Amino acid sequence: MMAFQSLISALGREIEDPEEETFLLFSQDIPSQNLGFVDAKATNLEITVCNIDLNITQSPGLLSSDREGGTTGAVVWKITPLFAEWVASDDSFLFQYSALDQHSTVLELGCGISGIVAVSLAPRIGKYIATDQDYVFKWLKSNITNNSAIISKNVKKRGKTPATTACGPMGSNLKVIALDWETSSVSELPTLVGMEPGQIFDAVVACDCVYNETLIEPLVRTCAETCQLANASSTGKPTVCIIAQQLRSDTVFEAWLIAFHKVFRVWRVPDKLLNKGLREGSGFVVHIGIFRDSEA
Repeated sequence: MMAFQSLISALGREIEDPEEETFLLFSQDIPSQNLGFVDAKATNLEITVCNIDLNITQSPGLLSSDREGGTTGAVVWKITPLFAEWVASDDSFLFQYSALDQHSTVLELGCGISGIVAVSLAPRIGKYIATDQDYVFKWLKSNITNNSAIISKNVKKRGKTPATTACGPMGSNLKVIALDWETSSVSELPTLVGMEPGQIFDAVVACDCVYNETLIEPLVRTCAETCQLANASSTGKPTVCIIAQQLRSDTVFEAWLIAFHKVFRVWRVPDKLLNKGLREGSGFVVHIGIFRDSEA
């Protein structure tokens, strides 16, 4: 628990007023990112994360379709490689303060089609669970398989040995599971992904999942239910919830933060702990949440 207290101290001022936080963020000069796609028309993208060039296949056709249940996961969003670079980097404060380590289990919500965060972070931890609706799975599994191989080759060239090398058909420590926030329950996830009794998700990550008011309640509930699993364990260690997003609508953001703040203690990650591309003025923001019923 000492490590968690150090992490909280590093984060600085806890957010007490969601309306004030919204005002402070949207009073910044926010650069125009349009909707935030990297390139909504390209079927193939080359994305560099941690000095490794990843080849990503996406689906502009699916994005523009009228699929019920949404299509936003069909393409890569600008914040995704920036977040992946930050969370998986050697100097990430999440590793420095032991929120994550080589044995950690991480759950990603709304991973989308690319698998960029998954393939970047999985080699550094024990187990990574990427979740989304199953419409993205064909592309997601292909991207994970292809880019896990690319990362493995680069690691070998550099003579490094990652904590866990993603080396199976989709990375031996990386699993893809269908999870719909509106209809699924997270209570069965530990069993589905082969976690040991009492094992917890050390972190929940969601990258650019806050864009629609109708999804706020299901997203927050899913985050809370996942963190409650830690409360039911004997580890005494809370789950860290990491939410990264583009600043688009102050109305949607404030609605999310009000709902999130009711069940989580919340901190905005300060610039000193972020990469340049995520700092104030970038149009992006990262928040950390600790479930209010936890002991941290």
